[in-house]
Parts: sequence; C-alpha cells; structure tokens
Amino acid sequence: MSASGSEDAAAVAVSSTDPTPIKAVPLRHPGRWIAAAIILVLLGLFVYGAATNHAYRWDIYWKYLFDYRIEAGVLITLELTVLAMVIGVVLGVVLAVMRLSPNPVLRSVAWVYLWIFRGTPVYVQLVFWGLFPSLYKVIDLGVPFGPQLLHMNIQDWRTPFIFAMVGLGLNEAGYMAEIVRAGINSVGEGQREASLALGMSWGQTMRRTVLPQAMRVIIPPTGNELISMLKTSSLVAAIPLTTDLYGRARDIYAVNLLPIPLLLVAATWYLVITSILMIGQHYLERYYARGASRQLTAKQLRALADAQLEVGK
Repeated sequence: MSASGSEDAAAVAVSSTDPTPIKAVPLRHPGRWIAAAIILVLLGLFVYGAATNHAYRWDIYWKYLFDYRIEAGVLITLELTVLAMVIGVVLGVVLAVMRLSPNPVLRSVAWVYLWIFRGTPVYVQLVFWGLFPSLYKVIDLGVPFGPQLLHMNIQDWRTPFIFAMVGLGLNEAGYMAEIVRAGINSVGEGQREASLALGMSWGQTMRRTVLPQAMRVIIPPTGNELISMLKTSSLVAAIPLTTDLYGRARDIYAVNLLPIPLLLVAATWYLVITSILMIGQHYLERYYARGASRQLTAKQLRALADAQLEVGK
C-alpha cells in the first residue's frame, strides 16, 4: 500500500470516530410570552378606559392641541431651553477648566460654585431669581469715586424671561462642569503627552486630541441634560413666567376649569419635542462613536475586500 493510501485510510478511520454533531434546541421561555400577553391586555384595558372616560374630555384636548396660544408657548419653551443650555454649556466648560487648573484659587471658586448650585433645588433658585428685581432695582458699575461705566434698570428688562433663562443656565452649568471634566479626564494622559511631543500647543492638544475623544463621553449626558432642561423649564412658574408651554396651558384651564385635557395637551407637546431631541442625540452619539465600535461598516468591508484582491494579484 502506498503512503497516500495509508493516509487516506487513516483519515477515514479518524472521521468515522468523530462524534455525532449535537442538534441544539433553543431554550423556550414561556414566561416571557405570558408576561407580554398580560402587559398587552393591561395596556389595552387602560387605553379603552381612557378613551371611554368622559373626565378626560378628549374634545377639549383636540380643541386646544394646536391652539395658537399653545403653539406660542411651545416656541417660548424652545427658546428658553436653547438659551439656558447655551449658558450652561459655555459656563460649564469654563468651570471644568477651572476645576482642572493647578491654581488653587480657581479650583476653590469652581468648587464653591458647584457646591451652591448643585446643593440647592432648582425651584428654590428660580424663586430667588424671581425676587431679584425686588432686591436690586438698578445695577451701576463704575470706578469707585469715579465715572460710571454701566447703568442697568432692572425694572425695564423683560424680567421674567431673562431671569428664567439665567436661573436655568446657572443651575445647568454646575452639572455640565462635571460632565465636561469627566470627559476630559477619560482621555489618557499619554494622548496629551504625545501631542505635546509632536509640537502642538495646549490649545491644539485640547482641540485636536483631547476634545474629539472626550466627546464620546460628553455627548450622551449632555443630550440627557438638554432633554431634562426642556422639562425643567416648566418650573419657571416660580418666577413667575406664564408665556411658556405649561404657563399657557395653566392660564387656559384657569379660565375653563378643565385642567386634565390642558395638562394632556402640554404633556403631548413635551413628549413630541423630547422624542425629536432623543433622535438627534442618537445620531450625535453614533457620529462621535466612530472608531470605538469593532463592527466594520459596508464601506470598510468593501475596501478590505479590494485590498485582498490586490494582494492576490
């Protein structure tokens, strides 16, 4: 018998001794289906009960859902949310840099700011800002015993909106500072050292090396803070500001004495805007997560296949 014949015989002998492949049967989970069925039944009963309950006054709900006063309140709420969030992000970045500064004075000032604005309820802060015009009628800035540089009459301001924006923004800055600081600290020190070794300045290192990597950590909680800011804006009733979405709904049901449908109207608009913001947050997270995932995109797979074909030639 030849050597090749012996090898074939040995291969057949080995293959005949291979164990029979196991036919895996997925484990069934009947409890999941039962739980899902129970939840669907309860949800159906709730929807049916809400639809047939006259106390909800769905006719009033549809009447005011697109009322011009409600739509004006939605615009004010969006404006307030965006402006307060801009203040919070900008001031939060400054406070984060101060917290990371080797200067003990800057670190202490930043720590005291965070201690105050994170340690007191936002509603109490908004009440205080609503009383600010009672504390200070005018604000004068100038050189002591010299010329006056700035004069501001608080009574002439669009007081409720401005103080609502400032109150929400200053409160948000305390949380954004910690988010930005955590994002910067998540980037390894070696990244900064390598950038400095390449001749980059501190600003270039932060802009080109640290911040692009830190954004993966900063973006998700910042999106959550934006959504939270939208809902927190309803607390500006403490100032009081009555031109926002919740304020408009409150004014309407104070007249027609039907709070339930008007509250449902406000909740619907908050839910719609929040859903849009969540979609935007999803795409932002996916954009800044590029390179962090081990899954290859279709474009990368095609490029890899083309490279393998070139090597084969």
